[in-house]
Amino acid sequence: MADSSMDIVSKVDRQEVDNALNQAVKEVAQRYDFKNIGASIAWSGEKIVMTANSEERVLAILDVLETKLIKRGVSLKHLDVPENGPQLSGKEYRLEVSLKEGLAGENAKKVTKIIREEGPKGVKTQITGDEVRATSKSRDDLQEVQALLKGADLDFAVQFTNYR
Repeated sequence: MADSSMDIVSKVDRQEVDNALNQAVKEVAQRYDFKNIGASIAWSGEKIVMTANSEERVLAILDVLETKLIKRGVSLKHLDVPENGPQLSGKEYRLEVSLKEGLAGENAKKVTKIIREEGPKGVKTQITGDEVRATSKSRDDLQEVQALLKGADLDFAVQFTNYR
């Protein structure tokens, strides 16, 4: 019997992020506390840019976006929010949030280390580009690995694809 395998990846569903952003734009336009303060949220290249006349309002816009992302099933671990918060730019505050995607070298090594140390013994891992392939003779072992990684405290989101 052939080995079973799956890919462990960290990908963002761009369409869902776009839908959440559009919902956030509508809510910011309609909410009373955002009227007449120049509050906005929009794509700017690969980043999402939020602007308002105060730091607190920008953070409130970020909260609206996060709420919409959660409702659409997008992990907040994909958001790369700057540590220093909103920055003053002229007369308004700006916050540029980018999306984290792909398992970088360190994160891929973290995943393989968790599987090697805590996972079932028959599971083999291989890092290819920005994903990790896990193979095993038993599908149950792969399901154990999925449960293990879902329960692990990782600072990035993981999804499982190509489950065969």
